[in-house]
Amino acid sequence: MGYFQDTGVLLLYGMTALLWIKADRSFIFVLLCAVVLSCGEYFFERRLTKILGCVVFAGTSFFIPELVVFYPVMEYVLLKEKIRVAALTGVITGGILLTGNTHLQNGMLLNFAFGCLLAVLLERKTEKYDKMDREFRKTIDEGEEKTLLLAEKNRALIEKQNYEIYAATLRERNRIAREIHDNVGHVLSRTILLTGAAKALNKDQNLDPILNGLDDSLNSAMDSIRSSVHDLHDEAINLQEELKRIIRDFKYCKVELKYDASDKMDSNTKYCYACVVKEALSNIMKYSGATYVKITVREHPALYQLCVEDNGRGGTGNMDKNTGIGLKNMQDRVQALNGTLRIEGEKGFRIFAMIPKEMP
Repeated sequence: MGYFQDTGVLLLYGMTALLWIKADRSFIFVLLCAVVLSCGEYFFERRLTKILGCVVFAGTSFFIPELVVFYPVMEYVLLKEKIRVAALTGVITGGILLTGNTHLQNGMLLNFAFGCLLAVLLERKTEKYDKMDREFRKTIDEGEEKTLLLAEKNRALIEKQNYEIYAATLRERNRIAREIHDNVGHVLSRTILLTGAAKALNKDQNLDPILNGLDDSLNSAMDSIRSSVHDLHDEAINLQEELKRIIRDFKYCKVELKYDASDKMDSNTKYCYACVVKEALSNIMKYSGATYVKITVREHPALYQLCVEDNGRGGTGNMDKNTGIGLKNMQDRVQALNGTLRIEGEKGFRIFAMIPKEMP
């Protein structure tokens, strides 16, 4: 908008020439030409077109001298385009036209000079304002960009922190499960064996109820410990880490893992996917001749998806051709969780396993 404000001021200033010339048809035509010049120079983007418009305007002034009163508009346009030599040439040309035309000479030369000076001041002012505006907008954009970047980094840090807490919790659960199994479980097992030996050697019928009660209590305690250990271990599995461990042990070819699922996946699905990946890698190693395997785990709003694909020979006919136990085990595991397993053998071996989420 600064451009139209400045050219509008210069057009109004050019109309002060009415103090020396008449407001006839020629002046109205000259005013319209100046308006067309200012608007056209704004809407045309090519620099050459703008220069050509100024040249036509200046050339027309040799036939219509009244155009000189709006030379400040042309000068402003040329200064805005950084064509300072042409702007200076226009000022000199206008001065010559005014000096050589007695009809416009009286009092117009000083008016023309002041108009050119006004054009220079307005162009500098607008340029300075535009520069400050660009810097201001750049600062705002950089601030918003840094804010978004900082928010993204904070989100990544929070996710990493949550994952580390989750992984540490799982490790602690596994440690507790091992401690219970290795220490308390072994002590109870030994005590149960000793109680059984005592029952076998006992000859006093009065002790039989006590020994039987002790044996039942110890067996009940052992069952409770087994259940607790299994529960801890089931909840402690980390599918992403388990898949990374499986991949590290797979030396046949390169494997890429893309994991995009939350830690809320139920343990049955985790065990199922881990077993499917193990069996798939085993079949790839035996039959595919692949050099690259890609494993993808994704979480969708209603289901979990596993995809195992390679760049090998493809085809499923050779896999487990004698018994088909491996593929059948995968199929049974997925179907037991109400899931779907699809196997493709075109352009490589592919397994798609989709298991629905447990509804609360």
